Amino acid sequence: MKTAEMKEARDRLGSARRIVVKIGSKTLASDPSVYARIASVVAQARKSGREVVIVSSGAIALGVKKLGYRSRPKEMAKLQAAAAAGQSVLMRLYEEAFEAHGIPVAQVLLTHADLADRARDNNARAALGALLEAGAVPVLNENDSVSVEEIKFGDNDQLASMVVPLIDAELLVLLSDVAGLLDSTGARIPMVIDVARDALPHVHAGTSGVGTGGMGSKVEAARRATLAGAEVVVADARDPEALAGVLRGDDVGTLFVRSPEPLGARRHWIAFTLRPKGTLIVDAGAAKALRERSKSLLAVGVLGVRGLFAPNDAVVIVDAAGQEIGRGLARHGAQELARLAGKRTEDDGVAVHRDDLVVWPSADA
Repeated sequence: MKTAEMKEARDRLGSARRIVVKIGSKTLASDPSVYARIASVVAQARKSGREVVIVSSGAIALGVKKLGYRSRPKEMAKLQAAAAAGQSVLMRLYEEAFEAHGIPVAQVLLTHADLADRARDNNARAALGALLEAGAVPVLNENDSVSVEEIKFGDNDQLASMVVPLIDAELLVLLSDVAGLLDSTGARIPMVIDVARDALPHVHAGTSGVGTGGMGSKVEAARRATLAGAEVVVADARDPEALAGVLRGDDVGTLFVRSPEPLGARRHWIAFTLRPKGTLIVDAGAAKALRERSKSLLAVGVLGVRGLFAPNDAVVIVDAAGQEIGRGLARHGAQELARLAGKRTEDDGVAVHRDDLVVWPSADA
C-alpha cells in the first residue's frame, strides 16, 4: 500500500466516533496501573465527543488471586468460582479509575446465548445505546460464572468483534501483550488489507497460562470486525502510550483495514454470532449462483444434508469439494431438506433465502 493510502487509513482512526477497546487478562492481572491509564485516555477521547465501550477480560485471573488458587484451575466449578469472585474486583478497579474523571461505568455481563437470540441481541443493542447516551462507559465481559460453554470455548476477542455491530463502532482496539502482528523475522506488520493473504501466514499457535486467546483469535476477531465495517488495531497494552496513539491515528500496532463491502448487522449476526447446527452440500451450479449472482439457495441444488437442525437454524454451505461458501438460515429442517435435496419441483423450493444468506467475499471462510 502506498504511503498516502496508509496515512488515509490511519487518519480514519483519529476521527472514529464509536470505539470498542478490548483488554486482555494477562495485562490486567499483572499491571495494576493499566486501569488508570485506560480511564485517562477514554476521558480525553470523550472530551471530543467520542464514545467508548470496554470489553474486559480479567475476572477469572483476579478471582484466582482472591481465592488463593496457586494457578488457573481446570475444574469448571473452580473456574466459575474464580469468575464470580474476580468480577467484583474487576469492576471496583474500573470504578475507582473512572471516578477520578467523574465518569460512571456500567457492568454488562453477556453469554453467547444472549447474542445468539435475535430479540436479546436487540435488547443488548438498546441497553448499550442507552448507557452511552447517559454518558456511562459500559464494561463488558463474558458471564463466566454461569456460562460453562463460554469458559471452555469462548474468548473476549470474539465478544469484542460481536459488540462492533451492536453499537455501530468504527474502531476496535485489541490491547494485548504484543506489539501487533509480527512477521517471520519478529518485525511488526503495520497494516493488513487482506486477512487471508497478509495475516494468516504469520499467525502462530500458542496461548498464555492466563488468558484464552492468542494471535489467531485476534486475527479472527479482526476479520469479523472489519466485515462489520470497523477498522481494527492490535496493539501492545504494555506501552503506556499505545491506546492514545491508536486514537490519534499514529503508526501503532497492526491496523486491519475495514472491508469495502461490510455486512449489515443482521447478516453479521448470521455469519458470526450464530453457531451452525448443520451443513448443506451444494452442486457446482448452485455454488456458482451463490458466489457470482447472490441468488437464494434452492433445494434442487443441494446434494446432501449433514447434522440435525430445525427451520431458521444456522447452517454452513459448502461445495462438493468441502470448501465453505457461506452461511445462512435454513428454511426447512434437516429431514425435510434431505427429502427435497436434488429434486426439481414446481417452485424448486428455497433452502436458504438470499435475505438470510451470507456468502464469503473470497474462498476463505
